[in-house]
Amino acid sequence: MGDGMRILGYGLAVLALLAFGVWAIFFKWPAALTGASVEPAVLISDVRLVSMQPGAAEVEAHRDVLVLDGVIAAIAAHGALDDDPRVEAALLVDGAGQTLLPGLIDAHVHVWDVPEFAGYLAHGVTTVRNVSGLVVHLRWADRIERGALLGPTLLTTGPILNSPGPNVQQNHVIVATEDDARAAVRRQHAQGFEHLKLYSNLTEAAYRGILDEAGALGMTVSGHTPEGVREPGIPLERDFLIPFTHVLDDGFVTIEHTESIVWHGLRDRLNAEAMQALATEMAATGAVVTPTLIAHDNLVRVAESDGAYLERPGVAAMNPLYMRVDAGMHDYWARQDPAVREEARRQFYRQATGLMHEAGVTLIAGTDAGIFINLPGRSMTRELELLVQSGLSPYEALQAATVTPSMVFGLEDRGMIVPGLRADLMLVSGDPLSDISSVEFPTAVMANGVWLDRDDLERLEKASYRGSLPRSVVNLLPILLGRS
Repeated sequence: MGDGMRILGYGLAVLALLAFGVWAIFFKWPAALTGASVEPAVLISDVRLVSMQPGAAEVEAHRDVLVLDGVIAAIAAHGALDDDPRVEAALLVDGAGQTLLPGLIDAHVHVWDVPEFAGYLAHGVTTVRNVSGLVVHLRWADRIERGALLGPTLLTTGPILNSPGPNVQQNHVIVATEDDARAAVRRQHAQGFEHLKLYSNLTEAAYRGILDEAGALGMTVSGHTPEGVREPGIPLERDFLIPFTHVLDDGFVTIEHTESIVWHGLRDRLNAEAMQALATEMAATGAVVTPTLIAHDNLVRVAESDGAYLERPGVAAMNPLYMRVDAGMHDYWARQDPAVREEARRQFYRQATGLMHEAGVTLIAGTDAGIFINLPGRSMTRELELLVQSGLSPYEALQAATVTPSMVFGLEDRGMIVPGLRADLMLVSGDPLSDISSVEFPTAVMANGVWLDRDDLERLEKASYRGSLPRSVVNLLPILLGRS
C-alpha cells in the first residue's frame, strides 16, 4: 500500500512537471513583458524636441524634459531644471545629439499573440489599434493599462463583420441579414467591445442594421467601406450596389486602405483626375483614412525579389500560426511578375494618398502589421517612408503617427510632448525631420511609465520572436468555433 502510494505520488509529480514544462514552453509569456516597474522620475536632457504640439515649432533645440510617474512634468531650456528638487532623485538620460518624439501610434494592426507587443515597443510604437478583435484582446488591454503586462496601449475593435462573398476570411463573423447584423452587434457590445470593424462584402440590409444598432449602443464603426453583393458586371461595367460616396456620411471613424478606396471609389481605375475629384469629396465630408500603403507595397517587394523579401531580418517575429495560414499567399506572390500589374498600382496608391493629403483628407498611419509579412513595430518606419514618398513632409508623416490619431481616437492624454500629458516617448539618434527612417531603432522608449533603454529594447526585440503556435490556436479558438 505504501509503495503504491509512493509510485502514484512520483507519477503525479512527473505529470505535474511535464505539465509545467509544456506551459512554460508554449504558454508562458516572455519575461521581458512581465515585472516592469514605473520609473518615478526621469530627466531627459539636451534633446532636440519634436513636441508635435499644434502651433509649436517643428523642432526645439537643447531642451530638458522631466517626467514624473509617467507624466510629463516640465519642459525647459537645457540646464534650467538643474535646481528643481524633483530632479535630485531622477534617472538622468543624456539626450545630446538625439531627438525626442511622442511614441508612435499604429492605427491598423492584427495582434495574434502577446510577444508581438514586444516588437511594437522595441520600435517606438506605444499605442496600437487592433482591427480584428477577440475577447482576449480586451483582457490584454486591461492588463497593459494596469501595468501587469508590458506593452503598447491596446485599442481594439470586435471581430470583423462581413457578409458572404469574395472577401470572406476565417476570422470574420458572417452576417447576411439585418437581424443577423443587429444580433452580432449586440453580442459584441455585451462582450465589452466599443468599436466595430466592417468589411467590404456587407449587404445593404446587414450594413444598415449594423449602423442603426451601433448608434443605439454608442459604438463606433471603422473598416472597409461596404460594397453590397458583388453581382455580375460589378465593378467594371456598373457601380457597386452601395456606391463608395454613399458611405462617406455614415460616420466611419476611419476608412481603411488606399487600395480599397481605389477599388471601391474609382471602380479600380487608376485615374488621377477622378481620384482628385474623389479626394475633394472625401475631404468635404471629414473622412479620415488609414492608407496602409505598406500592405500592398510588401506584396510587390516579395514579387520583385522572387520571394527573398520573405526571409529578411525580423520576419521571425511574425506569428507562427498566421505564417502557416498565409503560406499559400506567400508562394503566390513570390511567383508574380510585378511589372504586369502591381507596380503600376503601387505607384498609383502613393499618388492617390498624396492627392487625398493635398485635398485635406485626414490621414493616420497604420501598417496592417501582423498579417502577410508586415512586421509588428518595424513596419511603422516603412509606412512613414511611403507617406513621405507620397508627398507628405517627414513632419506631416509623423503627425499622422502621433497627434492626429490621438485626436481621431479621443486619446487626449498622448500624441504630443506637453506638460500634463502621458509620457509615451521615443528617443532616436539622428534627425527624423530630415531622415524619417531614423525612427526605426530608438535608443530609448517610455511606455505607460516604464523607461526602456537600448538594452531593454534589444531584449524586447528578442522576445518578439517567441510567438507560440499552440497559444495562438487557443487564442483564436472562440472565433474559429463560431463563438465570437
